[in-house]
Amino acid sequence: MPDKFNYGGQAIIEGVMIRGKTHVAVAVRRPNGQARTRCEPLSTLYTGKWRKIPLIRGIIVMMETMTLGMKALMFSANTALEDEEGEEEQEFSGLATSGLLAVSLTFAVGIFFIGPLFITRALDPYITSSILSNLTEGGIRLVVFLGYLYVMGLMPDMRRVYAYHGAEHMTIAAHEHASSLEVDEIRKYPKEHPRCGTAFLLIVMVVAILTFAFLGRPELWLRILSRLVLIPVIAAVSYEIIRFNARHEANRLAKAVTFPGLLLQKLTTRRPDDAQIAIAVSAMQTALRADGEVVPVTDLVLNEPVPGDEGALPEEAAVAGGASNDQDTTTESAVN
Repeated sequence: MPDKFNYGGQAIIEGVMIRGKTHVAVAVRRPNGQARTRCEPLSTLYTGKWRKIPLIRGIIVMMETMTLGMKALMFSANTALEDEEGEEEQEFSGLATSGLLAVSLTFAVGIFFIGPLFITRALDPYITSSILSNLTEGGIRLVVFLGYLYVMGLMPDMRRVYAYHGAEHMTIAAHEHASSLEVDEIRKYPKEHPRCGTAFLLIVMVVAILTFAFLGRPELWLRILSRLVLIPVIAAVSYEIIRFNARHEANRLAKAVTFPGLLLQKLTTRRPDDAQIAIAVSAMQTALRADGEVVPVTDLVLNEPVPGDEGALPEEAAVAGGASNDQDTTTESAVN
């Protein structure tokens, strides 16, 4: 019996990405109020036999998440550059996208893996045990990670992204429970999800602590090299843990492992408004249609708050699910 496919996604600037079986769909809200969707087929690397091999699939998923996430982010950023008159958006080049991905990876590795190592190195004269030294490094890494999430949540623009994050989770949960993709139904589900990327990163941090704890205290360059080389391995193991939890949701051990990740999502998700849910529904419907699912067209009446002023309800808008096919397709649905 084949494994049940689990749809995934990511929140982006004023939008949501949904990763389907064979396609990835993105829905973004334009500055002029229109909804813009894009759908394109996934590479065979992300859908072929390698994607099913334990541990190997974790590394592929990590590559997939970074690549698709950056492309979706660039699409949303391009859309955000449009002016209120709806002029053609400015496009970031492929070179700029690759450069941004490289910078982002360097920043993440430097802040969350190499930075804590240097801090611990300064404390090493006062730490007699190599295991305690490595555990101290892991503790610092975890504090930096939590602090980063907290500070990001203080930014108004990120709070909106976090609301789209909640909309993505709730919409996927509704689909997983065979509920209709209507706002009232979607609101019944929590904004936290056990397969969230935030939960995955937390598991990565914990697995890294356990892995590095027994590596001793070699020369600095060897410690740095070990952190870099083991990142894919740690990600692969962490993915298998997430996958096990998803397949055994009723298991007490799985629930215990999942709980801290759900708790952490209090920092990275917010309750979305109807307009944000509608964008998530548009992305979900587009991905489902591209995967050959029969999905009814759903027109949602929206009250779209002005960014930064959540009490304002300036207009009503209708967003229909986007069309899709086997080509890279972009569609727009106008606000009525």
